[in-house]
Parts: sequence; structure tokens; C-alpha cells
Amino acid sequence: MSTNHPDPEATGADTPYLDFAGTTPYEDYVQADVLTHLQHLRSDDPGEMVFLVTTQVMELWFTVIVHEWETATRALREDRIPVARDALKRSLRELEALNESWRPLAGLTPAQFNSYRGSLGEGSGFQSAMYRRMEFLLGDKSASMLVPHRGAPRVYAELEKALGEPSLYDETLALLARRGYAIPEAVITRDLTKRYEPSPEVEAVWAEIYASDDQNDELVRLGELLTDVGELVWRWRNDHLVATRRAMGSKTGTGGSAGVAWLEKRATKNVFPELWTARSHV
Repeated sequence: MSTNHPDPEATGADTPYLDFAGTTPYEDYVQADVLTHLQHLRSDDPGEMVFLVTTQVMELWFTVIVHEWETATRALREDRIPVARDALKRSLRELEALNESWRPLAGLTPAQFNSYRGSLGEGSGFQSAMYRRMEFLLGDKSASMLVPHRGAPRVYAELEKALGEPSLYDETLALLARRGYAIPEAVITRDLTKRYEPSPEVEAVWAEIYASDDQNDELVRLGELLTDVGELVWRWRNDHLVATRRAMGSKTGTGGSAGVAWLEKRATKNVFPELWTARSHV
């Protein structure tokens, strides 16, 4: 029997159901109590909370985006371009939200960051396994990136599997080959554990596709969605660079990385490279 005594004025037909035997259905689905108790601060600085929560939010967005790109990758393998496009479109909105996650941190002064930076120890976003899976799906692969995760068997196994699987771009090029475009065999059969390297022949294929009289062709639209993804990834890397430069200048990054120098190098690289260079030949 319920022991609740709702306000008589709040018992109209439009009043939401309030009496549950256990936790609320919302809690059962969202696990909000778990999420909101994952913040274990390591300093007394009040600014650490926003840094930690923002980082955790980024990890959740990484997880969603990996899901979308894996969905798109499978759909391309199965020649289901509309399904792939839908997943890529969703990922664009998610990437925009991910990029906006920098805003709470973008104005940190060096003194503000230093007030809790020591609490990070050797921790660094460079060590994010889910972000690494994002990078692998973009074709930016390196077996050495698995090394930091050797102490976490499940995470390591997931990354090792992702390292050897076709990237989003690999499946796109395989689709083009099945459609009769002149994608070199060496590109199709390349070592998938290695970083994708640009090909003049692939560039020529994209130039041919983009020169089509039908700019609503499904391959043109697929290419534009991938370009949108590439642009937002580039913006993410640049926003990361700017936020880091503001907070710590050119100091060595946490976890022993080169900090700004490393991020500057990353920011100059485009994913899906031939989609960008082919435009010069249309």
C-alpha cells in the first residue's frame, strides 16, 4: 500500500504518475544516479568539477559517434547507402555538440588550469580509448596507440579488433570499387592496421564523381556527408588546440605528450584526404 500523500490540488488528470514501488522508470533507463555520482574530485579547487564533467560528457559523445560511424560502416559494406547517410547525418549533429563541449573550458587562464592540473597526474585525453576508436574509424590507425591500454583487457581487445577492421573510408572506397570506379586493388587490399595514405587514383575517382551532371547523385551526397564529417573533425582538433594553448601555452602536456606542438601537428591533417584534394580537379 502506498504511503504517499499527494497534494489534493495536484491530483488532476494531467498530473504525472508519481508513486513507484522502486526507482523511477527514468532512473532505470538513464541511470542518472550512476552518472551524477561518477565525479570524484582530486583537488579543492571549485573549477575542477566543470573540467571533469566536461571531459566525461566528451567521452559520452565519443561513444555515440563511434556507434553512428560503425553503423554507417556496416551499411556501406552491405550497399545500404540511405542507412549510412542517416547515421552520418546524425553524427554531424553529435559532432557539433561535441565541439561545443569545449566552450566551458575554452577561457581557462593558466592559473585557473594550474590550480587542479596536478590532480590529473599522468592522465591525458590522448589516452582516451573511445576517442582512439573514433580515430581508427576515420582511418588514422597505429598499433602503438594500443600500448597504453594493455592493463585493461576488455578495452585492449576492443581497440585491437577496431585496428584490424575497415574504416569508414575503407568501406566507402570498397563501395566505389563495386560500383565500377577505378579504385586501385592495392588500396582495397591494403594492410588495414596501418594509417590510410592518399592515392592519386582515388583522388581521380572522386573528381569524376564530383564532375557528374547530377549533383544529387547518391555518391555525391555521400561524399559531401563525409566531407562534413571531416570538416567537423578538423574543427574539433583546432578547438582542442586553441583551448590547450590558452590554458597552458607551450608547456609539456599531461601524460608526457608534447602538448600544443602535438596538437598543432594533428590539426594540419585532413581525414578522407582525396575528398578535399579532388576539388581542385573538378
